[in-house]
Amino acid sequence: MFSQTTEYALRAVVTLAGAGDQPLTTAQIAARTRVPPGYLSKVLQTLGRAGLITASRGLRGGHRLSRPAGAICMLEVVNAVEPLARIRECPLGRPDHTSLCPLHRRIDEAVAATERQLAATTLEELTRPVPGHPEAPVWPVPEQSTS
Repeated sequence: MFSQTTEYALRAVVTLAGAGDQPLTTAQIAARTRVPPGYLSKVLQTLGRAGLITASRGLRGGHRLSRPAGAICMLEVVNAVEPLARIRECPLGRPDHTSLCPLHRRIDEAVAATERQLAATTLEELTRPVPGHPEAPVWPVPEQSTS
């Protein structure tokens, strides 16, 4: 359902949410998310243009969320990268279809339900342990050793 770019964007912002106020470099985010650094740079630029993250240069520079993790929902991230496509009119272009047919109405309802779920989930929630599943790892994963 989601493109690889959207998946990478979600990994990146959840990693930043887990870092709190500590800035992370592109290399650190790439290591923790297993996203190629060059591709990640482009994703981070998109998130920056959308106002979801900020970047600072220098010795203590890096990327941070632009707002608290509890104030950013998954839908904002998805919409920044690749918004979900809603069906507003007949995709077949038939003039006799003045409203959505049962097929396309059902598809649009599924997309709407996904939007509601994403809007109801904050980045902060995604950094917490999963209730009832103590074996589930807490995000973000540690950086991978390159040796």
